Amino acid sequence: MPVYTVHQPPPRKDEVAAAPERFAFVRDGFYFWAFLFGPFWMLWRRLWLVTLIYVAAVTALETGMWALRLPEAARAVVSFLLALLIGFEAGTLRRWTLARRGWNDAGIVVGDDLEAAERRFFAAWHEQPASPAAPRAGEAPMPKADDGAIIGLFPQPGAPR
Repeated sequence: MPVYTVHQPPPRKDEVAAAPERFAFVRDGFYFWAFLFGPFWMLWRRLWLVTLIYVAAVTALETGMWALRLPEAARAVVSFLLALLIGFEAGTLRRWTLARRGWNDAGIVVGDDLEAAERRFFAAWHEQPASPAAPRAGEAPMPKADDGAIIGLFPQPGAPR
């Protein structure tokens, strides 16, 4: 089942909070079209800085491979591996771009498809209390630590084993 990260845009001038229609759901996983058409996919998604970095990296790689006089087979393997990396990291590149544009991470949601994930997220989002300590939609509340409680794998110093 796909996992999506949810990103909330900054509010516009006439908004108190961003409209739910503007939220972005970014699927975690492999992006086939980003693998196949890397720079075009980046431009389609308006990842301008990512595209610029990609073009600079490809230019540097091609120049380096040309200077080392690598055979065409090695150059093809390097190009394939770079495309594979873009396919696997496309979601991360989108999340990074959204964060740079001031979008907030609103939570994580799991759903069979995008529509199911949106329904599940907004159902939990509307039920959520408006306190700052409340968990984000789709997340379990954090357990509160007691004085003698063990958190994680490390016991308290001096506690019996």
